[in-house]
Formats: sequence, C-alpha cells, structure tokens
Amino acid sequence: MLFFIDWQPSVEAFSIGSYSVRWYGLLWCLGFLVAYLIVQRLYKQQKIADEKFEPLFFYCFLGVIIGARLGHCIFYEPQYYLTSLTGFIEMLIPFHLMPDGSWKFTGYEGLASHGGTIGLIIGMALYCRKTKVKPWTVMDNVAIAVPSMAALIRLGNLMNSEIIGNVTDVSWAFIFHSHEALVDGMAVPRHPAQLYEALAYLVIFVAEALIYWRWYKAQGMEEKSPIAAGTGFYFGFCLATIFVFRFFIEFLKKEQVDFEQDMLLDMGQLLSVPFVLLGVWCMIRAKRKAAS
Repeated sequence: MLFFIDWQPSVEAFSIGSYSVRWYGLLWCLGFLVAYLIVQRLYKQQKIADEKFEPLFFYCFLGVIIGARLGHCIFYEPQYYLTSLTGFIEMLIPFHLMPDGSWKFTGYEGLASHGGTIGLIIGMALYCRKTKVKPWTVMDNVAIAVPSMAALIRLGNLMNSEIIGNVTDVSWAFIFHSHEALVDGMAVPRHPAQLYEALAYLVIFVAEALIYWRWYKAQGMEEKSPIAAGTGFYFGFCLATIFVFRFFIEFLKKEQVDFEQDMLLDMGQLLSVPFVLLGVWCMIRAKRKAAS
C-alpha cells in the first residue's frame, strides 16, 4: 500500500476569520466563472448583443442549482425527502434538523448532475422565452462551456473524497479516508473515479472547442456546416459524450445509495440513457439541417 496515493486533504481551501471556504464550493464557483467567460466570448464572436447575454447567467445558475438539488433528493433519496414534512423542508433549504430540535447549516448536501442538466435545460428555455434568442444557439454555446465546469465540479468531489470508485489494486489507486470509503473500518485503495471524470470532461471540452474553432475560422462561418453553432450539434455532442462516459464509469464507482446494490444498472446509468439518446438525435438533426 506504500505505492498508492494516500488521499486525505483538508476540505477547506482557506478561512476568513471564523468563516471557512471549502474546496468544493470554491470549485463550483470557479466552474461557473469559467463557463460564464467562455459563453460571453462566444456571444461576442457571434455578434449577439451584450444585453442578451447578461440574463443568461442568472437563469443557468438557478436552473443548475435547483435542478441538481431536486435531482438528488428525488432520484437518490426519495424515501427521506418525500415522505415527511421535515425531509421536504430540508430538500429546499441548506439546513438539517438536529435531534434536539435545533437547525444546523449544512449547505446543500447532495447534488445530482442529471438533475442539474434538466434544470439547466429548463433555465435556458426560460431565458430564450424572455430574450428571444434562438434556443439552439443558446444551447450550443452553453454546451461548449459545460464540460469545463463539470471537470471542476468533479475535482471538488475529489477534494471532498466523495463519489469514490470501487476497491482496486491499480498502481494509481487512491486511499480515501471518508466514512463511505472504509471496508470493515479500514481505508483501502480505490479507483479515483472523480479524477477519471474530471479528465474525461476536460478532453470533451477541448474537443468541442477545437471543433467550434474550425467552424469559426471557416470563411464566413457558414451556416450550412453540420458543425455550425446554432444547429444543436454541440448540445448533442456534449450530452452524448458526457453521459456515455458517465454510463461506463459507473461500473467502476461505489454505489451512492443502498438501494442500488441489487440493481443491474445503477441510477446514474439509467438516468444517463435518455440524455445519450437526446444527444445523438441532436447531432443527427444538425447533420440533416446542413444537408437540406
């Protein structure tokens, strides 16, 4: 075990007085900032008015946060959050009811990427309704930036030692010390599934950026190209690649909730399938539109 990576970093990035900033929250914020700057640049390149861009962050931020929170509660812990008034309240606020009747601030413990994706799509739809920007243009631009944010969020999970992999003896295994990582009270080597996902999402982001740059540098940014922004290609590519990888990486991950232990495919895999199909359909649609 001397050759494995003993992973037990502090979850706190820094403190200001009595207030501590955690790596997870910091990387979430950094992810939103990076995505914001990327989409802002894309809007400028495509000559979309600045006043059209300004409301986008608000809609996307709320859509992702609300969707991710509700997704976790509904998909992974419905027996707790949907069967009692206390659970329902805790689903909506970042506090936990203590045994003595007091409330403790915990933040939103439990965010699901599938729910965040649904929330993001709803947020973009509301934004398009408000601003009248073409929906496919918005979805493509946001989709180019999303993998960079997803990579940073998974690094946040890594710093929290959560969403861990299965036990393994590969030389790059991590030894996590969180409660869920222990086997009979002992820390054992596991796949760093969070790191696998972060690297995969970074590769997907680079691929999308290169494809977009090829189209952008083309003479006149021809609208008939199958890789033109606004056809839905990037939205479809993002969904298909991220959730195909998510489907297969689940085989290397420890189940998140107990009821998944007896399932052939876990909840993450079942929820990924519709997004993969939607992504493939969007790319086919983009190709057909270019050919018409």
